[in-house]
Amino acid sequence: MKIILLLTGGAIGTLARYALSGFTHKIYIGTFPMGTLVVNMVGSLVIGFLWGISESRNISPNYRSFAFIGLLGGFTTFSSYALETMNLLRDNEIRQALTNMLVTNILGLMLVFLGFLLAKGLLNLTKQL
Repeated sequence: MKIILLLTGGAIGTLARYALSGFTHKIYIGTFPMGTLVVNMVGSLVIGFLWGISESRNISPNYRSFAFIGLLGGFTTFSSYALETMNLLRDNEIRQALTNMLVTNILGLMLVFLGFLLAKGLLNLTKQL
């Protein structure tokens, strides 16, 4: 059952990544890999949010595998990020490569934490209702 959940989550995450990245590329025209950045930042926020919820709820190991490994593993794009950064360096786009590295890592960590805080706040709010 776990394998089916991983496959399903991975497929959904991959399709969501394709859709969001494609949508972003239609809006943003330029050499900066904005689609990958947006996908990774959304994934960071979502994983932080799910982490915050899972800390105070009894979430099954199968659901955790589906969400954290399958869905978000298929959604986020570290290998694409690495390749696009290397291509920027190869093309002597040093400033854009450094910007990509800094924004992805610093903002990504901040969004994981923000997602965690949002989940905790939402859980506290639902307890009060």
